[in-house]
Amino acid sequence: MDIPHFLFGVLGNATALFLFLSPMITFKRIIRSKSTEQFSGIPYVMTMLNCLLSAWYGLPFVSPHNILVSTINGTGAAIEIIYVMIFIIYAPKKEKGKIGGLFTFAMGAFAAVALVSVFALQGKNRKLFCGLAASVFSIIMYGSPLSIMRTVIKTKSVEYMPFFLSLFVFLCGTSWFIYGLLGRDPFVAVPNGFGCGLGALQLILYFIYRDSQPGPDEKPTIDGSNMEMGLHKSQLDKPQATAKVDRDDQL
Repeated sequence: MDIPHFLFGVLGNATALFLFLSPMITFKRIIRSKSTEQFSGIPYVMTMLNCLLSAWYGLPFVSPHNILVSTINGTGAAIEIIYVMIFIIYAPKKEKGKIGGLFTFAMGAFAAVALVSVFALQGKNRKLFCGLAASVFSIIMYGSPLSIMRTVIKTKSVEYMPFFLSLFVFLCGTSWFIYGLLGRDPFVAVPNGFGCGLGALQLILYFIYRDSQPGPDEKPTIDGSNMEMGLHKSQLDKPQATAKVDRDDQL
């Protein structure tokens, strides 16, 4: 067994689990208020699809020696399905239909990839097909915090970008990037290298703006970037209470 390869896989499992569990703050709030308010369910459906495809890619008959990829992404898929179900239960009728339809599409897309890979492909072609599908959605998942980074630059404040979530995005991406390099697997290394870079940029922004205080004209408004993060006006009066919540919605 390649010990460094295994150890970075274990570290990747630990940091990824933290990221998958971080939206619990948001969903406790949704359950307590019995409303999804203005939060978006799309990131959870996309993350679920990414986890399903990555878990499938890591299976031995698709990609040998990547079982640690399957374990954490299988766990992540189960967690994200729970999030999506809770969101659908408490969403208003129109949003319920939209997220329900997107969930059905995501499950259909995963089923199509799985069936094609099993019945139409084998060997390297199977690994290539599944790896490309998993990589695309991994990059989409890692790219979701870009709107928050834009908000940080615009407001000169890290109020809506908690340090520890940015840190774990960086650690997760870095761990799986090195795991992919050690295993000579571009389908693991490339998307997680992208995640590592974005995590590093978030940390750099945090240290640049951590002591900055936005002026009245720089505060995000209901018509601006706060709407992207699922905020409404009553939340703007409680920046400390929402700081942990809104970053979750991007993961």
